[in-house]
Amino acid sequence: MAEGVYDVIVIGSGVMGSSTAYSLAKKGKKTLILEQFPVLHSRGSSHGLSRITRLAYGVQHYTDMMVDAFKMLAELERETGTELLINCGTLSIGPENDEFLRDVEKAMTNVGAAVDVLTHKQLSRRYPMLSYPLNYVGLLDYKGGLLKADCILRALQTVFRQRGGEIRDCETVTAIHPGSTVTVTTSKGTYRAASVVVAVGSWADKMLRPLGLSLPVKIQRVTVCYCKELHPGSHSAQQLPCFIEHRGSPPYDIWGLPSYEYPGYAKIALHTGPEISPDARDQPDGKWVTDRLTAYVKEHFPGLESTPSITEQCIYTMTPDEDFIIDYHPQHHNIVVAAGFSGHGFKLAPVVGEAVSDMATGRVPKYDMKPFMMARFKTTAKL
Repeated sequence: MAEGVYDVIVIGSGVMGSSTAYSLAKKGKKTLILEQFPVLHSRGSSHGLSRITRLAYGVQHYTDMMVDAFKMLAELERETGTELLINCGTLSIGPENDEFLRDVEKAMTNVGAAVDVLTHKQLSRRYPMLSYPLNYVGLLDYKGGLLKADCILRALQTVFRQRGGEIRDCETVTAIHPGSTVTVTTSKGTYRAASVVVAVGSWADKMLRPLGLSLPVKIQRVTVCYCKELHPGSHSAQQLPCFIEHRGSPPYDIWGLPSYEYPGYAKIALHTGPEISPDARDQPDGKWVTDRLTAYVKEHFPGLESTPSITEQCIYTMTPDEDFIIDYHPQHHNIVVAAGFSGHGFKLAPVVGEAVSDMATGRVPKYDMKPFMMARFKTTAKL
């Protein structure tokens, strides 16, 4: 049985756990990551080659955090000599006077960001591969683009290891024993630390229940579709930005990215999916998701085959309000919970990791953490 004493143990090697561990290592903290699967696995929410990034949030505190997230990502690029962002922009699409678009424009204006407001005529001229009603407009976020997701995860773990961090994968946590020093028991050993961070994605509720904490989260399987271009190169990052339509398939959002991981195939997804168990992710059937996407592509992307040629799955851990859970355990303040990232957390991982690393080391994060506290769910969560 292995024994070890650390400043912080991070449970979970996804992008949130790895970003937290990266920040801790840069603070000089002796840190261990524990992961139940092989690192860089495809069973959670952090795998795959691409994600959208954007300043264009309809909620001000996320836009404020994204300002720093872009700076931190650029620092990680410099540290590793790796390109991690394709800056193709992110386009928000919707009807004129749409409340979401107004909120996005306001939030971006408040941080002094460049944003183009495109009339329907300008939208059609600039992006002829799109087909939307005459009352639709676009907001182009110039800072946005395509994150190289797998490269980011690998870069975080590389720097973490270079700074003395330790990763133990294929090692399932079987118990967390609170105390002034927290003891973590796994399938292979026992470890102790001054504090522990639980960043295990869709397994958070299962892991925290023995500690008297039940999170109001739902686990969804999201189907990501890749639709083939009718004209090669027409939906590349040189031609098409990342895009989002709020309530594009009511009541659900639609998002997509230009051709990247499968050359000649644009990536499009519905921002929801069937509720599942993370340990039985292939059930139930989610045909209704691909049916909605097929109809959407047929109507709005005439340059793509409407029926997806390739589908892949990802996991969302959804909170009722789709805001994150980043908080201390109510009874054990040396256990920090980072969960419920609701399908939009990846881009914010650098700032989340910094904030969580501060919380795990007795520091006060620079961000307002009230929107992420568990107390907002006190009527439904067992705290």
